[in-house]
Amino acid sequence: MSITTIALDIMGGDKGPHVFLPAIQRALTTHTSLHVIICGDEDTLFHFEKALIPEFGPRVASKICSQVVDMHIKPTVALRKMQDSSMRVALDLVQSGEADGCVSCGNTGALMAMAYYVLKTIPGISRPALVSALPTANKKKVLLLDLGASINYDAENLLQYAVMGSVLMREIGGLAAPRVALLNVGEEDIKGHSLIKHADLLINQCPSVNYVGYVEGDTLFSGDVDVVVTDGFTGNVALKASEGIAKLVMNEIREITKETWFVRLISKLTLPLLKKLYQRMNPDQYNGASLIGLRGTVVKSHGNASADACYYAIKQAVVEVQQGVPDKIRTKIEQELMEH
Repeated sequence: MSITTIALDIMGGDKGPHVFLPAIQRALTTHTSLHVIICGDEDTLFHFEKALIPEFGPRVASKICSQVVDMHIKPTVALRKMQDSSMRVALDLVQSGEADGCVSCGNTGALMAMAYYVLKTIPGISRPALVSALPTANKKKVLLLDLGASINYDAENLLQYAVMGSVLMREIGGLAAPRVALLNVGEEDIKGHSLIKHADLLINQCPSVNYVGYVEGDTLFSGDVDVVVTDGFTGNVALKASEGIAKLVMNEIREITKETWFVRLISKLTLPLLKKLYQRMNPDQYNGASLIGLRGTVVKSHGNASADACYYAIKQAVVEVQQGVPDKIRTKIEQELMEH
């Protein structure tokens, strides 16, 4: 298998760069064709190299960066004044071809602005979208987009999201005709504001999309659809709410073992089932939102991601690169939007 090189912006997360170290070790062990280029400050890179190079040798490279894009930096400021930030350097490595993709857990707005400027969008796509997979009741996954790449949108953007989401699910999900739905306040045709109704009309007229109409928020996890399209504001709220519910359920599972002896006995008998439920709902394994619509692979990790979650973000980037997702999306998007 050919070498896959991923550039890593390790500096922008809420928990600091240290959470990336075990994630990188796990990724390099699991994916034997993976090489990484770690972007960060000199002191951090010294410690990372000391821990990684003895075991992984030339598969680990680094780029010293003098700036960090923290969560409070405005995207315009990051774009204009932070060309030597770990985020910008990671994206530049993708643009130059030194890396095949990049992962960052930094400022979402800055990442989108920089990625848009450095990598540019696929012809026919006006703006990229953040997309991630969520668990469903039938043990499959549903793609939700946009998750917050942009909160300003029009009906044409939602059409583009529908086409991109459909292509992505076909290519990495293996579905011949993924069911695409538009998130709305009701399933009836009369529901929703004028922009949603306009998007509904456009998507319904696009022959390349297997459009099934509107869905409400309670259908997200039912498994009845494969791709759910919405605007960035609504999608981000839906994602954060689902993460909060998952954490609530997992906390309740943990608390069960602290109850009376009878409850503890019952919990031991049901422990395999509880562990299975925990594993399915653990948000860490769904970490890694792809910024699709760009001419390169960019994966956004959650800002407060754990080491496990960082690993899954790296894994997501590896899978997209090895399956040639950006090229496949570009080819099909150009064909389908021209046909439309």
